[in-house]
Amino acid sequence: MTPAPSLPSAATVPQDVLRDTVAFYLDLHAHPELSGDERRTAEAFARRLAREGCTVTRGVGGHGVVGVLANGPGPTVLLRAELDALPVPEETGLPYASTVPGVMHACGHDLHLAALAGAVTVLARDRSGWSGTLLVVGQPSEETLSGARAMLTDGLYERFGTPHVALAQHTAPLPAGTVAHVTAGAPVLAGGVTLDVVVHGRGGHAGAPHLTVDPVLAAAAVVVRLQGVVARETAPAEQVVLTVGALHAGERANVVPDSARLAIGVRGFTEAALDRVTEAVRRIVRAESTASGCPAEPTLAVDSRSPALVPDPGTTDALRDVHTDVLGAARVLTWHPATATEDFAWYGPAGAALHGARQVRTGYWMLGATGVREWRAAADRPGGPPGNHSPHFAPDVRTALPAGVRALASAARHELGVGRPRAEGRDEGRV
Repeated sequence: MTPAPSLPSAATVPQDVLRDTVAFYLDLHAHPELSGDERRTAEAFARRLAREGCTVTRGVGGHGVVGVLANGPGPTVLLRAELDALPVPEETGLPYASTVPGVMHACGHDLHLAALAGAVTVLARDRSGWSGTLLVVGQPSEETLSGARAMLTDGLYERFGTPHVALAQHTAPLPAGTVAHVTAGAPVLAGGVTLDVVVHGRGGHAGAPHLTVDPVLAAAAVVVRLQGVVARETAPAEQVVLTVGALHAGERANVVPDSARLAIGVRGFTEAALDRVTEAVRRIVRAESTASGCPAEPTLAVDSRSPALVPDPGTTDALRDVHTDVLGAARVLTWHPATATEDFAWYGPAGAALHGARQVRTGYWMLGATGVREWRAAADRPGGPPGNHSPHFAPDVRTALPAGVRALASAARHELGVGRPRAEGRDEGRV
């Protein structure tokens, strides 16, 4: 494991702003909401944006929130964070742990949203330092890869203005207080396809299996056979991931059910790879269903799809320099493409068919969330520190949150025509 860098304090966000932002984070973390059900979270974010002078619109593409903060002539900069949590039971033992059974902010969306709220507060307080329009987006349903498309098809750009650039950040199990950028032109995250599959059998008594067609057996054969798509149908140099994340069938041991449902995720860095693996899933599901003598064809539906996230190369280079100036060189790391997936790419050129604006640039970086103590403790632990989607994922809010506020606010200032802020230690108190 890479040693945690020795970092100076990141807490140069004004103390009252930081206290308020931390309180917002703690409340979000304790009250997570699943994709499509983010009512409380959306309302809390909307109230904060209104407090800072934004014109706020609720209910965009579901529970999406849009705030517009106009400050004279200049470009429009979109800042985005997510509202939703995951169906993961929290096991962190934190005093502010989730109060919702089986639901947790296990991917850091609460930290993203709090950092965005803090950045808006900082920017709203000092409007003399920038000119243009902030388009602030609280997006629902990122975990289902459907929220960005929903907001765009609900007229996000037509109703609120097409941005010149869209910016976002995402927590990762990196040292808290750091940010990480890819090499310009490389993908940050993979594209993804989520498939919902139903294998149809013929139910009956478990004591008379010869009178049934067992969909559990057929589904199990599908799961096993799918492993060959990556192991034997994909070039070793190509990064592809295929996961059966859920398999549900039946309720009791003495009943053969009528059907089995599988949730299948595909990850890849090219549209061709996503298409190829998705078609392989279809082929295998149909073949195993036929081989098992299922009485009906299986049903396969694409629940969601998102392209690989490749931020604009020029924007990537510029923001790396901005973050180096603001946070210090020791805090700016290199990120290698990862097979996690998210739907932010739709806001840029990849979503031109949705919003008709090919010229929207995207900027995206990773935000370290692991505290020094946890980082050191994980040095000899297989797999490293608990990462995103783990029930033990617990960002070091004291270090990660102020760094997230500064990273987002400084990126917005840069895009809104202000010269790059100086490095910490030469610019105390500024973001």
